[in-house]
Amino acid sequence: MNAKGRPTVCTRGHRFYKSGDRPVCPRCWPGYYRKRPQGEFPAGLSAPALRALRNAKITTLNRLAAHTEAEVLSLHGMGPSSMPKLRAALKAKKLSFKAGTRPKSPKTSRTRRRAR
Repeated sequence: MNAKGRPTVCTRGHRFYKSGDRPVCPRCWPGYYRKRPQGEFPAGLSAPALRALRNAKITTLNRLAAHTEAEVLSLHGMGPSSMPKLRAALKAKKLSFKAGTRPKSPKTSRTRRRAR
């Protein structure tokens, strides 16, 4: 094994260096979670958000409800557009995020126009 990892060929024939515990090659990776059953998570949830939840061992809405919104939003790959979808999925099952401080939405900076 060299500094990049060990040379590997995936089932589709892509050559890459395997250095971590990633189950598929980088070229096949984006579609990997889309093809797997998503369970209770909404169908519109992005692939990075699904990966973030699965990597954090959050595989059901009941496990998701045990976390605060801030904890979930801090996961690498979880974006602010995923939160309303997750809130709606939790609400449909009569669940909610664990009580805690709700993350503030980033304010957009507005530039002032200077008077001439």
